Amino acid sequence: MEPIAQTAIKCPECGSLRVFHDGFRKAPSNALSSEPIQRYRCAEYGHRWSLHTSLNVIGNNKASSQISVILQDAKNLTSTQKLKICAEMERTPTENEVKAAPTIEKFLNQLRNDGRKAITLLNYRKALRLLLRAGADLFDPENTKAVLAKSTMKDSSKKTITTLLDVWFEFNGISWKAPKYSADYETPYIPTEAEIDQFIACLGKKTGTFCQFLKDTGARCGEISALRWQDIDFAQRRVTIKGEKHSNGRTLPLSPKTFDMLCNLPHGKTDERLFAGSSGLRSTFFLQRKRKAKQLANPNLLKIHFHTFRHWKATTEQHKTKDPWHVKMMLGHKSIQSTETYIHLEQMLYQETSDQFTVKVADTMDAAIKLMEVGFEFHATVEGHQLFRKRK
Repeated sequence: MEPIAQTAIKCPECGSLRVFHDGFRKAPSNALSSEPIQRYRCAEYGHRWSLHTSLNVIGNNKASSQISVILQDAKNLTSTQKLKICAEMERTPTENEVKAAPTIEKFLNQLRNDGRKAITLLNYRKALRLLLRAGADLFDPENTKAVLAKSTMKDSSKKTITTLLDVWFEFNGISWKAPKYSADYETPYIPTEAEIDQFIACLGKKTGTFCQFLKDTGARCGEISALRWQDIDFAQRRVTIKGEKHSNGRTLPLSPKTFDMLCNLPHGKTDERLFAGSSGLRSTFFLQRKRKAKQLANPNLLKIHFHTFRHWKATTEQHKTKDPWHVKMMLGHKSIQSTETYIHLEQMLYQETSDQFTVKVADTMDAAIKLMEVGFEFHATVEGHQLFRKRK
């Protein structure tokens, strides 16, 4: 990849100046020019995008002019949002998209002023965009319900979108009767620890460190991406996590492996956060996951996502300790009812397995410390010898 001059362009996700040319993509069928479109890649997190400075498409002149007015009037939009709007205009916008565009921006600005987080705004934008692409008229509740009903997405996703539409219609002063969808529980995929370790070893330095933090702490990806260097206690090898989604904050120990990866994590002198954000890391994660699943001929790796590490950590901790209150504290749950999911999951996954342990003997303090650092737990003292064990 060819590096770009630092003054040329910034990554729309993290603002990094380390941007590279990353080939070309074919021009859309409705483009005014058939010349290929330049692609870019962020050297920090691997985010890829195309930059468009004009609506270079053949389409409805009225629609194009209205979109131009939207871009000119949206003074409060960030550069990232403007780039995303321009990228959307590679195709001709539908009448419903043109009609809804200015109201959506006002809606998102209102949510931003109400203190909603950036990731929440992104989820609202994605949901509304999905409905518009499917042909929904967002100002007609019955039409929107019909489009949602015909969608092939899961009922759990439809339930989430229905909740977002409640806020959308309330903002526009439109009354509607929300459809009812049930979020059927699906047993999440729980990989083995060997699969997780193999997978993390195949990732890049930053993405691998990010996933190792997820595995070690069981935290949400948003909680890890928000970590700052001041949240790390290097003397005690601990991390202080600020809870999100109404969870409790907590201070958790770091394993020697995680601590070593953290110390080798590259960062600038002015960097306050360990990671720039989960959005850029997620795109890199998906690319590396797909490549490694093919190289290792292990399709199960495609089932692993950021939240898989939280499921794995909670389930294994419940199996190891049989203490749901310990798991509740570790996950930051405010109610034990939220933790019960992992109690049932542990019972399903381990109901037909017998407890098998690897047993080690330690006669000195140094030997005991080394065993505990790699996951062994003290079990008993027999004839003056300290016995440690770890589940296989």
